[in-house]
Amino acid sequence: MSLKIKMTGALLAAAMSATALSGAFAADDTIKIGVLHSLSGTMAISETTLKDAVLMLVEEQNKKGGVLGKKLEAVVVDPASDWPLFAEKARDLIEKDKVAAVFGCWTSSSRKSVLPVFEELNSILFYPVQYEGEESSRNIFYTGAAPNQQAIPAVDYLLEEEGVQRFVLEGTDYVYPRTTNKILEAYLLAKGIPAEDILINYTPFGFSDWQTEVAKIKEFGSAGKKTAVVSTINGDANVPFYKELGNQGIEATDIPVIAFSVGEEELAGLDTKPLVGHLAAWNYFQSVEADANAEFIETWHAYTGDEKRVTNDPMEATYIGFNAWVKAVEAAGTTDTDAVLDSIIGVAVPNLSGGYATIMPNHHITKPVLIGEIQEDGQFSVVKETASVVGDEWSDFLPDSKDLIADWRKPLECGNFNVATGKCGGKGE
Repeated sequence: MSLKIKMTGALLAAAMSATALSGAFAADDTIKIGVLHSLSGTMAISETTLKDAVLMLVEEQNKKGGVLGKKLEAVVVDPASDWPLFAEKARDLIEKDKVAAVFGCWTSSSRKSVLPVFEELNSILFYPVQYEGEESSRNIFYTGAAPNQQAIPAVDYLLEEEGVQRFVLEGTDYVYPRTTNKILEAYLLAKGIPAEDILINYTPFGFSDWQTEVAKIKEFGSAGKKTAVVSTINGDANVPFYKELGNQGIEATDIPVIAFSVGEEELAGLDTKPLVGHLAAWNYFQSVEADANAEFIETWHAYTGDEKRVTNDPMEATYIGFNAWVKAVEAAGTTDTDAVLDSIIGVAVPNLSGGYATIMPNHHITKPVLIGEIQEDGQFSVVKETASVVGDEWSDFLPDSKDLIADWRKPLECGNFNVATGKCGGKGE
C-alpha cells in the first residue's frame, strides 16, 4: 500500500472521528422542544400555522444565542387531527425525543388526550387556544382564553351593545363547545334570557352540509326579537358554514355571528364580502396597532417569505408561552420540569398589543379581551377592548365549579381547591 493511500485513509478516519465528536458536542449543546400540532386532517387549517410560528420563534431565539447558551431544536410531529394519536405522539416526544417542553394541541379533545401523559411523565405543555375552562393541571399552561376572557365578554357585548334577545349557541360536537355552551346557557339564564330564547345545536367535525342548519337559524331569528349566533364551530367546517350564511342572505345587520374559533387564518380561505360586520372575540387581532405587533408581523413575513401570510390570536398565545418558558428556564438555570414550574409563576412577558401577559398561579395568564368586526380584506376592526383579565379556570356559573380555585404554588399545589370546604379535590381536574 502506498504512503499516499495510507495518509488518505488516516485523514479520512480523523475526519470521521472529528465529525462524530462534533455531532456529540452538538447534541450536548442542544435543547429540544416538541411541536404537537395537526398538519393533516380537519384541524390542519388552523394548526399548521402554529407549527410554523413555533419554528419561527425557535429560529429567532437561536439568533439571540439560544437558551442557557444552548441551541434550541424543534421536533415536529403530526397527530393528524386524531385525538388518541395526540397522546401517542406526546409520549414519543417526551420519552424518545427527550424534549424539555411541548407546544401544541388545538381542540380540548386533543388536550384532554395528552393531559395524563404530561402528568405521568412530568413534562410541560403550553396550550395556546381558547378553551372551556373547568381544568387546571400542574403540567399544562393555558395561554389561550378561558371563558371569562372570551365567551362571557362576547355575550356581554351582544347584550349591551347589540341589544340581542335571542341566542343560537352553534358548535362542533366535542368538549369545548359543549362545556362553553353549558356555561353560556347558565350565564344567559342568570341574565334573564328565557330558555325558549336559547337554541343550542351541535354538528360533527368537518361538517359541510349547512343548508338545513342555517335555515333553522334563520327561522329562529324571525320571531321579532334581535337574534345572534354564538359560534364555537371549529376547524374547516367554518368555511361552508359562512358560505351558507351568505347563500341564505344572512347579514350581520340581521343575525350577527360572533365566533370564538374564526380568525385571520380561517378567513383567508373565504370570500369575506358577505361576512362583513360579523364578529369574533379574541385577545389579539393582526390589525392591533402596537410596536410589538408590527415587529412580529414583519418577522413573520420575512420568515414565511409571504407578505400576505396572516397572524392570529393562537399565534400570540404561542408567542407568550414560548417567551415565558424561555424566561423561566433562564431564571431556573435548567430545563428541569420541577425547577421551571417553580420559576415560571409570576413571569411577565410582552404580549403583541402593547402590554404584558403574566403567568398566574392557576397556570392561566392575563389577557385583554377584543371584539372585532370582519372587514372585506379578511382583517378585523376592533370595536371593543377591555383591560387585562385574569383567566378563571373554574366557572362561577356552574354549581360544581363556583367554589373551586387552582393555585400551583407551594404549599397548596392544588388544581381544584374548594374554598367552601377548605379541601383539595386532587391534583389536576
